Amino acid sequence: MTVLSLKNTFLFLLIVMCSCGSKSQEADESLPDQNPKAQITPVPAANQTEEYFPLLQGKRVAVVANQTSIISATKNSYTHLVDSLLARGVDIVKVFAPEHGFRGRADAGEAVKDGLDTKTGLALLSLHGKHRKPTPEQLTDVDIIVFDIQDVGVRFYTYISTMSLVMEAAAEAGIPIIVLDRPNPNGHYVDGPTMLKEHTSFLGMHTVPLVYGMTIGEYALMVNGEGWLKNGIKADLTVIKNTAYNHRSKYMLPVRPSPNLPNATAVNLYPSLGLLEGTNLNAGRGTDYQFQLLGSPYLPAEKYTYQYTPKPNFGSKYPKHQDTECNGLFLGQQPYLSQVDLQWIVQAYRDHTKKDKFFNTANFTTHAGTPLLQQQIEQGLSAEEIRASWQAEIEEFKKTRAKYLLYDE
Repeated sequence: MTVLSLKNTFLFLLIVMCSCGSKSQEADESLPDQNPKAQITPVPAANQTEEYFPLLQGKRVAVVANQTSIISATKNSYTHLVDSLLARGVDIVKVFAPEHGFRGRADAGEAVKDGLDTKTGLALLSLHGKHRKPTPEQLTDVDIIVFDIQDVGVRFYTYISTMSLVMEAAAEAGIPIIVLDRPNPNGHYVDGPTMLKEHTSFLGMHTVPLVYGMTIGEYALMVNGEGWLKNGIKADLTVIKNTAYNHRSKYMLPVRPSPNLPNATAVNLYPSLGLLEGTNLNAGRGTDYQFQLLGSPYLPAEKYTYQYTPKPNFGSKYPKHQDTECNGLFLGQQPYLSQVDLQWIVQAYRDHTKKDKFFNTANFTTHAGTPLLQQQIEQGLSAEEIRASWQAEIEEFKKTRAKYLLYDE
């Protein structure tokens, strides 16, 4: 395995500005909520074109990408990785698309179909439909794979599972894979319950804490190094590093990483509020404040004073409690979190008027990675007591994690 870093960022700027023109339509079409005021200091690996373009020359290339696979040409101007590679004459033979699709518009969990990209004519093969792992037949005409997708550092965010399965398929086919690293907006801490092996699924394939504090490139190195691919097989893996990044960096994503993470606040709250997916609580789906709200018709209005009614919208065709008024809390002005905050789910369970409807046990366990968290909440433990119960496993995980960190903490 190889780890490469930036040699000359100015060369990249010249390449992109000359070959790709002005502001990318790709980024505009894929993401309705770009933040033009975002001040991005870390530089994602996709920008380090001189590090990986030479590795692709003369090769038949498969790209694993979505709407986040962008390269910045100038401030607030982006081009898609696929467009940049094509402009440089790279022979892209197909694109694999993860959950939410190549354009990032499909609902959470929605099957994504194969097709053709209307802009480039490239074959689009879904990794969130009939297959979640590239088949041997799909790789027969591929010499090398490039993976470039923005992660948000939460175990049940499925892009790390997609990456693991692509690495596994590449290893089995004897095909090298390049992972273009991206800063993790939740990379500044490690927290949450650790996944139990018997509860692993596509929402968590490995026995790691809920928030693992690693970039997607570091995570790839760990999966490979720890022998977590099927039968312990190892991928021929190259990770291209970010620059100007460490785990204390606050990184403002330039595009929405998935339909229901519209801004930096939602991304920061997601590790805490994502657990609500396995409960009766609505986490803002069907509103303009996804993962910045919680609510339910079964919470008391006198205490949960933010009333809203979920409606189908971009990202949520069938939101929980659709067309029903919910009593809730608006959390969009919470201070920046550096831990999984359980106070809201613990208190909401205590206040919920239909506790027998609060948990969808199978779904909640899949998200939490363990049945213990539901038991602790039902037993009335405080958020602090529950978090204390995680610490021994977190410290053990940190020993493994430390072997694969590419950036200072």
